[in-house]
Amino acid sequence: MNDTALERPFIPLAIAVLTVSDTRTVEDDRSGDTLVGRLETAGHRLAARAIVPDEVPAIRLRVEAWTRDPDIDVILTTGGTGFTGRDVTPEAIEPLFEKRMDGFSVVFHKISYEKIGTSTLQSRATAGVIRATYVFVLPGSPGACKDAWDGILDAQLDYRHRPCNFVEILPRLDEHLRRGATISV
Repeated sequence: MNDTALERPFIPLAIAVLTVSDTRTVEDDRSGDTLVGRLETAGHRLAARAIVPDEVPAIRLRVEAWTRDPDIDVILTTGGTGFTGRDVTPEAIEPLFEKRMDGFSVVFHKISYEKIGTSTLQSRATAGVIRATYVFVLPGSPGACKDAWDGILDAQLDYRHRPCNFVEILPRLDEHLRRGATISV
């Protein structure tokens, strides 16, 4: 951040955390805990938290409900981004995107490559916007969640970050909805 950025106030966001797993519980959800800890340390508010199984309908139901909640600004999911038969989080969420954030995956993989090398290819991390809500689909490891938060989300979800950030455009994400325009998906 530069000196000008320090003049801007911090704007806390309401962030929901969704863990996608057939085996995790609240007691052993280390990736969800990692995200909650980081967002709260940054000054944001945990708006909701849930765990759903690796099933497209369950994932979509939870994400769609949260994107309809005007009190949730951002959704972070963790888990289900690999290549096994049960890894279906991108398939569940990507069709819902009104706008894809292709650069998120690129930057995430760059950061991840520096830590784990070519193993980063085993993640299908993605992001986009659904109903004026940012949705970030992260891998299920605590390390990957730390990398995504520390390397991308911490800065981009901070209004003080310059030259630009996701917070400053948040009020305009739904312009197409307010004008009554439609988006072809």
